[in-house]
Amino acid sequence: MKIINNRVPFYIITGGPGAGKTTLLNELDHIGFTTAAEEGRRIIKEQLNLNGNGLPWINKELFAELMFDASVKTYKRMIQKNGTDPVFFDRGIIDTIGYLKLENISIPKEMDRIAREMEYNESVFILPPWKEIYENDSERKQTLKVAEETFECMHKIYQEYGYRVIEVPKLTIDQRVRFILDTLEKCKY
Repeated sequence: MKIINNRVPFYIITGGPGAGKTTLLNELDHIGFTTAAEEGRRIIKEQLNLNGNGLPWINKELFAELMFDASVKTYKRMIQKNGTDPVFFDRGIIDTIGYLKLENISIPKEMDRIAREMEYNESVFILPPWKEIYENDSERKQTLKVAEETFECMHKIYQEYGYRVIEVPKLTIDQRVRFILDTLEKCKY
């Protein structure tokens, strides 16, 4: 695999819930980039359908474990599928570490080791909380305050893991896409 800036061409888009990550990823997909959907939402839907316990409001540790395992599988699948082509992820493996820190749950050593080994590009894009677009739904039960705390936690945890965190401004979806692509061009992704 071709390594760029000592990292694979895998780009994370992270931040708190309701900041527009999924909309941004959908637009990147629409214009031809490969994207990987957020695992947390999928797991919540799956657990709700199964009447399972792996939900953040029932069993945070199980939810984190399911999210981490799914993120690792997606990462491995994208390496096999995409080779050197850029991939944009709606959250990454380290987001699970951030979730555990946010919930004051100790991080298993094996999870930390894997998160350090499975690297993404050094540039991580983070979307700030945005009150005007924030909405709750059946999978998103967090308050805007929790979204703000999640944003701060993700910003910090990615820096702790050696990533350069780039805040994406509150702009239209097309302008956000342009911001990301222009930033990558400047970094010669």
